[in-house]
Amino acid sequence: MNFTDLDLKNKNFLAPMAGISDLAFRTVCRSFGASLCYTEMISAKALTYKDKKTFSLLETSPEDAPLSVQLFSCEPDVLSEACKIIEDMGFPMIDINAGCPAPKIFLNREGCALMKSPSLIYDLVKSAVSAVSVPVTIKIRRGIKEGEETAVECAKAAEEAGAAAVTVHGRFREQYYSGKADRAIIKKVREAVDIPV
Repeated sequence: MNFTDLDLKNKNFLAPMAGISDLAFRTVCRSFGASLCYTEMISAKALTYKDKKTFSLLETSPEDAPLSVQLFSCEPDVLSEACKIIEDMGFPMIDINAGCPAPKIFLNREGCALMKSPSLIYDLVKSAVSAVSVPVTIKIRRGIKEGEETAVECAKAAEEAGAAAVTVHGRFREQYYSGKADRAIIKKVREAVDIPV
């Protein structure tokens, strides 16, 4: 897992979960051994607009480290501006959400909707990586639905753009969080890229 120079004590990472991964939850998980935690997903656009509620999602503490901030956006320029804000605040890593299945995110061409366009994923990752010096990672899914499995193409685009690592949720967008995760797609992605998966 050599995608960061952060002092990670183990490979137990707490995934970003909207409405769940707040400071209190992360603190409990760290007491049970989570070495790296992620914030819940945060709107890049809202950050650039200096939205107070959005900034409250970045609440942390000295014990809550290292902490990666997960951003969502479909606009490379907006994402790069948000990444600069996050780096200036002292956070050591940024994660791009390309896996959220929620309708309001998906219909806004964000989250898992990005998996329709590996070229847009490339542009987003490239803009983020070019804007900051901290590692930029990305979370993807298997694809949108059966017959639209784009995880390998998206992971390769992210790697080419400079992503430090990729996380794969082995379900299609239309599955949300139900059914069985397909670990075979994770293996396919792992075999297709040289960055950690």
